[in-house]
Amino acid sequence: MQLYRSPIVQLLKRSAKLLCQERGLRIPGGMACSRFEYVKSFEQGDDVLQNVWIVIRLDGKGFHKFSKVHDFDKPNDANALNLMNIAAVAVMEEFRDIILAYGQSDEYSFVFRKETNVFNRRASKLLSYVTSLFTSSYVYNWMHCMSKKTLLYPPCFDGRIVLYPSDQNLRDYLSWRQADVHINNLYNTAFWNLVLKSGLTNQEAETELRGTFSADKNELLFTKFGINYNNLPAMFRKGTILLRKRVKIENSLNRQLIVDLHNDMIRDKFWKDHTELLGKYKPGDYVCELENISTVLKHQIDKLNTNEKQENIECCS
Repeated sequence: MQLYRSPIVQLLKRSAKLLCQERGLRIPGGMACSRFEYVKSFEQGDDVLQNVWIVIRLDGKGFHKFSKVHDFDKPNDANALNLMNIAAVAVMEEFRDIILAYGQSDEYSFVFRKETNVFNRRASKLLSYVTSLFTSSYVYNWMHCMSKKTLLYPPCFDGRIVLYPSDQNLRDYLSWRQADVHINNLYNTAFWNLVLKSGLTNQEAETELRGTFSADKNELLFTKFGINYNNLPAMFRKGTILLRKRVKIENSLNRQLIVDLHNDMIRDKFWKDHTELLGKYKPGDYVCELENISTVLKHQIDKLNTNEKQENIECCS
């Protein structure tokens, strides 16, 4: 009887496979068993190059209208900016290979370390995951940051992937984005003060600022409105840098979190202070006092405390 058992079993297996193919079913083990599976051959590979910095930059789609409809403060809305920062933190918490994120206005850039192998470096996977997670986190945290304003319609962000082969290329990219903050924010600060405080129309304010240089705008702000531009919050003037650090707060906390900084990335000092970014990646220490915790750090600490309470409740129940 043993002589016939093996051929019979093999015959039964082949029959079952043919039946699966005919009916478009799946066979045990999760393998597809369908005559339609050939369509997978149309998928194109989109792996990014090895050993390059991967930067994903997201931009708000139609955010001029979005900010107007939702009555954002002009020229800068601190709550709206912190909402962007908190959404970016959610992305960094999901992807440990993001070593730095930089945001300003309605955009955010995420820098993946050169050696990352997330999603086997597939561009479409990386881009779609980061964009969708950032957008959903923005909506999810809206009431936390913008509690006095109702979200009237869903925001939309587009994204792109850019590859930078050298450390200097990466530094120049981040310097470009930070220089953009200064140019735009100085103009917007002058523009909205002319509109809101001097009563000019948008067109009249544009006309007055046309052809002016940075020094002219600084002079206008100081002489007309008593504003020293350099004394405005650094988040408005320099944007927000997110880094992983070992956060130490007096005797109450000592753990790795994501810290928001508003430093100058164009000069060498920033890169000397944070050598882990371009060298062997090991987050450094960040010490702060309890009363000086930022909105971004407080959000993470509150979430940790909530999770720990929930875990204690589950353990006791």
